[in-house]
Formats: sequence, C-alpha cells, structure tokens
Amino acid sequence: MHECCGGFGHIDMSKAEFPLPVEQLSQWLTDSVNWTDANLYIALACIVFNPTFWNVVARREHRTRFLTRACCGSAHGACYALAIAILLLGFYRDYRFLEAMRSQPRVPLLDRGAPVYAAGLALVSLGSLLVLTSFWALGITGTFLGDYCGILMDGKAAGFPFSVTDNPMYWGSTLNFLGCSLMQASPAGIILTCGVAISYRVAIAFEGPFTRAIYEQRNVGLKRR
Repeated sequence: MHECCGGFGHIDMSKAEFPLPVEQLSQWLTDSVNWTDANLYIALACIVFNPTFWNVVARREHRTRFLTRACCGSAHGACYALAIAILLLGFYRDYRFLEAMRSQPRVPLLDRGAPVYAAGLALVSLGSLLVLTSFWALGITGTFLGDYCGILMDGKAAGFPFSVTDNPMYWGSTLNFLGCSLMQASPAGIILTCGVAISYRVAIAFEGPFTRAIYEQRNVGLKRR
C-alpha cells in the first residue's frame, strides 16, 4: 500500500496545469456556437436596434411633436403609430432570434430532456405573466411611450407586477428569451439573451430619468395653476 500511494510524493503539483473556469467557458462557447453564422449577428443587430429606435423616435416626438403633426394633431394617433412600429420591429426581432437558434447547434449539456425544458417553460410562463400584467396595468399608451407624446398617466403604477420590479415589461421579455433558449438547448440563444438584457438595461438608463423629468415638468405646471 505504501509503495502504491507513495508515488504521488514525487509529483510536482506546482507544474500541473488545470484549465481555468474562464478558459473552459471560452472553449465551450467556441465549440457550441457557430460564430460565422450571419443569422446570429442579424438577430443581435435587431436586438440592439429596437430599443435604440423607440428611444430616438420618442424623444424626437417629445421635442418636436412630428408624429402628432403627421397624425393631424392627434397625440393618441402618434402613440398608436409608434406602438405599431414597435410591435412590428418586435415581431421581426423575435423571428430573427428564432432563426438564429434554428441555425445554431443544440448542445448535450442543455439538451437533457424534461428538467431543462421544464425550467425553460417556467421562465417563459413567468416572463409572459410579467409582460401581460404590465400591459394590463399600463394600457396601450402607458406601454408604448404615450407620455413622450403628451399622454401622461395620473400616477405611477404601484400594484403587481410593478411591486416586484420597476420594469416588468423589459425583464419579463428577457425571461421569455432565456426560457426559449433553454427549451431549444441553444447556447447561441443564451448569448443573444444576454444582448437583450444589456440592451434593455441601457434603455432603462436613458428612459428612466427622461420619463421622470416629463412628469416633474407636469407637476411643476400643476402647482403654478
């Protein structure tokens, strides 16, 4: 027994090489994602473009009322036009996201049948709950930047799902993307979901202060009356 195990004493462990977690992750991503697939980058471009588009257009509307003028002076018409544009862009982004996952490999680590699929389905269910209840609480004009068009809400939404998170529409959508990625066993989908989360986080950083400023201006105007 001594002869068998004593041999380990001659091994210099300081010279042994162990793969670092970062190196393992990098190798896994290299092996699991086709980085030359154009569908991946088209989907990412759509993910980044959408919140950029609606922030730029909504801010311009707030400054110039160009959409309101185009809709014969109707603020609601401007908001509905913006809503249609956002929805169409969202449908196309979702299509490109699904196409990117279809063109990418599924990986055994995620493709483990019922447990991973069930986890993905649970995330989609939770995400859909946040999105739908947010829409129910805000309505069309509250959801699609009506305040930028001059249609202001009476007060801040406080019930569910806003009691859970300030931005349930964004984070619910992110959970939907992540859930779909797990259900499809797609590491490319998970990477794109990270892009969704980052894009929404940047959008929140721009939208939050600007929206608060709109309501502060409204409140100042009411106090002066």
